[in-house]
Amino acid sequence: MCLLPTIIRLAVRSKLILRPVVRSKLILRPVVRSKLILLPFGNAKFMKAFVQIFNLTSNCSREKTMSFLKSLLKFVFRIAIGVLIAIPLLLYPFLYFSQERLLFIQIKKGPEHLSWVKNEYPHVEELQIKTPDNVTLHGWYLKNTQKPQSPLLIYFGGNAEEVSKRVRDVESVTGWSWLVVNYRGYGMSEGSPSEKHLFNDALLVYDTFAQRADIDNNNIVAFGRSLGTGVAVHLASQRPLKGLILVSPYDSIRSITQEIYPYVPVSLLLKHHFDALALAPSIKVPMLAVMSQHDQIISYSHSVALIEAWGGVTHQTTIQNTVHNNVHVGEGYWENISAFLNRLEM
Repeated sequence: MCLLPTIIRLAVRSKLILRPVVRSKLILRPVVRSKLILLPFGNAKFMKAFVQIFNLTSNCSREKTMSFLKSLLKFVFRIAIGVLIAIPLLLYPFLYFSQERLLFIQIKKGPEHLSWVKNEYPHVEELQIKTPDNVTLHGWYLKNTQKPQSPLLIYFGGNAEEVSKRVRDVESVTGWSWLVVNYRGYGMSEGSPSEKHLFNDALLVYDTFAQRADIDNNNIVAFGRSLGTGVAVHLASQRPLKGLILVSPYDSIRSITQEIYPYVPVSLLLKHHFDALALAPSIKVPMLAVMSQHDQIISYSHSVALIEAWGGVTHQTTIQNTVHNNVHVGEGYWENISAFLNRLEM
């Protein structure tokens, strides 16, 4: 209350005129043109009460004023401490229990949405691969060579990608057959995705095709994009590959998430680390890293960290004037990939 006289004195010194207006609004109208609506109080009756309060408080002591300020600061401090305590109590459980929905943005499709694949590519082979835990994975295989045993590209998509549309990319990789299988929970694949499941399913898909008589198992290349680069790297650490193509690669999901939430103990909360960096030094096969110039999701430093740690020969290219989601339509994208595949066949 002791601050009230000071406010009024400042108003008087600034030549402000207190004037009640219609609909019970009090306006401080200065001599200059601007208007300031202060509070929705009453008009004449309020002004009378206001003057009485002013008379009562004008004699308050400096000590009372300081006491009021100290109380106010204590109150603000307690609120700040409460907020600091509430943030981890609310944010951390949210991040922990919702991380699957944030990391795996599942795009489901029914048979009616994928009939175009057979219409456009009558020779395509529709796949249903049963996992050891009785989950059916759905995908497509397109033979793209006249050789009795075909070199094979296995594609692993991004975290929000239904990969059936990638069958059209077979036209860009002459001489290499094309295998795309949706993660669990994506497209027509059953189940729910997780780091463990994606890793194990990648091994299953590889083993299924490496044993086929029409596949040259000495010429299998893993092709990963975004989240799928971590899956491809894991596959390379467990199975023999001719090479890897990594589009928008990263060192680890943990590292990317820590960059987004710098004050969150990500290592303690994250269940799906996808730590490609830890595996990179032990992998000796050639690797092509393809990056977009303006990637707003996986920053350049995360890609470079993986490239620098790689145990084998690396090639890298940056597709100009592209971002994370359109790098595949940038100038030079397929040309660089085709050149890398040609080098592997030499």
